[in-house]
Formats: sequence, structure tokens, C-alpha cells
Amino acid sequence: MPTVALAVTDGMLPFELSLAIEVFGSDLTHVVDPWYDFALCGPGAVRIDRYRLEMDHGLDHLAHADTVIVPGWADTDVDPPVELLDAVRAAHAAGARVASLCTGAFVLAAAGLLDGKRATTHWAHTEALARRHPHITVDPDVLYVDNGDVLTSAGKAAAMDLCLHLVRLDHGSANANKIARRLVVPPHRDGGQAQFIRTPVPDPGKHPLAELLPWVLQRLDEPLTVEDLARQARMSSRHLARHFTSLTGTTPLQWLHTQRIRHAQELLETTDDTIDAIATATGMGTSTTLRRHFHRTVGVAPDTYRRTFRSHIDLRNAPTGRDDRKPAARQAVAN
Repeated sequence: MPTVALAVTDGMLPFELSLAIEVFGSDLTHVVDPWYDFALCGPGAVRIDRYRLEMDHGLDHLAHADTVIVPGWADTDVDPPVELLDAVRAAHAAGARVASLCTGAFVLAAAGLLDGKRATTHWAHTEALARRHPHITVDPDVLYVDNGDVLTSAGKAAAMDLCLHLVRLDHGSANANKIARRLVVPPHRDGGQAQFIRTPVPDPGKHPLAELLPWVLQRLDEPLTVEDLARQARMSSRHLARHFTSLTGTTPLQWLHTQRIRHAQELLETTDDTIDAIATATGMGTSTTLRRHFHRTVGVAPDTYRRTFRSHIDLRNAPTGRDDRKPAARQAVAN
């Protein structure tokens, strides 16, 4: 059972903290069994806004977790406590995957875990993060950044995107999609999408693309074009592009490409279909086209992805100690 530890001290933001508890701390064994062994770790009882949290373990327990999550840090002008920084460093040194949500990136930056790496945080704080930590390449435009063993997310809803990304790495695309549906959130937002969209994401079924998106997902095996999508949506291609940018932060073609790749990942994880069959099922046409686009997007070839994912799942379920894990396998499947 993979272990997740949430690092909690005074000065954290309740939204991101609650979000992480909802994803990793809920009993979701009816979806994925085993799910996560989840623990709150902090220096005794902690006051978060109007909430008082009792800890399961002290901060030293972070070093025993497979994944450590640092929620948003409320006041970015205040230095995080030394005991928190030491515990996060120790966990990373012990082999933990460390992820920050929203302004939790300031904690990882203060701990030195982001030096020489690409990172993001809430768009309103990206300039401050870059100014205070010049050794970090701060990307203000993306939802999250995956460096393999260190991950950062943008603000608020993007924290959910990163949490689902972690679930996808650990349990596969199909299970991550099931969790997303349970939480009533979109499962298809990748880290490279824009974090700042001029209009908020509307309620399900109350936006101009509400009928189009499910229609497309049911036809990924077809050679769809932007003109096909526009015709189905009963609008011009230019009008369609504006709606896609407003709703998803990306273009219709890029969104469609992402869905094809995500479907290919799911088929590689859950079936023994040949690469040719998966290329047909995802609308890529030929195995050569699928291999080229898959490698460009995911970073590895489809065959490598399938072997690595299945090896990773086998290792996770094997009755071995934590030191037997293979971080390289986990990094290979990261987008």
C-alpha cells in the first residue's frame, strides 16, 4: 500500500489541505484496493484558520512516506518553520516524492528542493517566488510541473489536477478518471495547460461545449478535425477556438491530441492490445504516428510505458520493503 503523508503546521491554507485529505485520506478501496495509507504529520495539534487538527504522527514521520504533500503556505512573506524544512528535506533524502500545492512551493523552495528545477505556484505569487529564489525556473503559465521526485502545482483547482496526476502515476489513468468522476472534476487537464483562464470553469452542462466534449470522447477512433468539431457544435471554427481557450486554456486540436494520448495510456495499462490496434482505437492511424506523438508527449515509447507501468504496479503490490522501490520507473511514466 503506497503511503502518503501530509505535512501540516500552523500557517497552512485550509482549502489545499482539505483537498489533499479528500483525495488521499478518503476510503476509496471500492475504486482501488489497496488505496493509500494516509497520515497527517505535524508538531502536535495544529490550528488551520478556524479548524483544529490532531496529528497522526510528528514531522519526523515524513521520512517514512512514499509521497509527501505540502499544502499551501498562507503568508509567503513569512519563512516556514525550520522543523518543517528539515523534515521535508529528510523525507526527500530518504527517497520520498515531494509535492507542493499552490504556495506550498515556497516551502519546497526554502528547503532547497527546487534549486535548478522548473516549478510553478499560484499565478499571483510567481514573481515573488522567482525574485526570492533566482535558482528556480518559475513557470507562471502551467497547472503543475512534474520533475519526477519533486512536483509543484498552481493555485486552488490546479492542486486537484496535481493530486489526480499523482493518482494516475500510482494507479493508472483508468482509476484516476474514476476518482475524478467521483469528485465531479475534469480528469483531462494536463500540467501544461494554462493556469490563468479569463473565465471560470463553468458548471457541468452549463457551457457551450457541454455536449461536444462527451461526443468527441466517444469518437476518439475517428479522424476528427477542427471542422468536424465545429460542425457538431454548430459554430464556426473561430468561435469554437475561442470557447476552447476560455474553457480549457488550450486549442481544440491540442485538447483532442491530449485525449488521444490519455486514451492510449489507459489502453496500454489495461489491455494487451497491439500498438497497431491502439493506434486505430485512438485515431492515430498507424503505429508509427502513435509512437511519435506518444514519445513526444509522455517522454517514452508506448512499449516502454506499458512495461514500466506494469512493472511499477507489480513492485507496488509485492511484499517487499520500501527500499526496493524503483524511482526511475515512476519518473519514466511522468508526463
